[in-house]
Amino acid sequence: MAEKRKYKKRYCKYCESKVDFMDYKEVGALRFSLSERYKIMPRRLTGNCKRHQDMITVVIKRARAAALVPYTVTRKAVVTAPFENLR
Repeated sequence: MAEKRKYKKRYCKYCESKVDFMDYKEVGALRFSLSERYKIMPRRLTGNCKRHQDMITVVIKRARAAALVPYTVTRKAVVTAPFENLR
């Protein structure tokens, strides 16, 4: 029989650093939760807990509405270093 694969347990980095509040104006902190095309990364990839993932989605959506983070990038407009613009 095939053995069950063992995956590395991912931990929420926001729980470890005891973050209670996230600000949408700190765009540099959001880049760990965004993909190269500025999409929100899912919990299974980032390892965030549900509470912090919900906080991150609200913060990213507020930053998008304030035009600090773009909504998405098309395939044709490829950016070489997408997070260099977010400073």
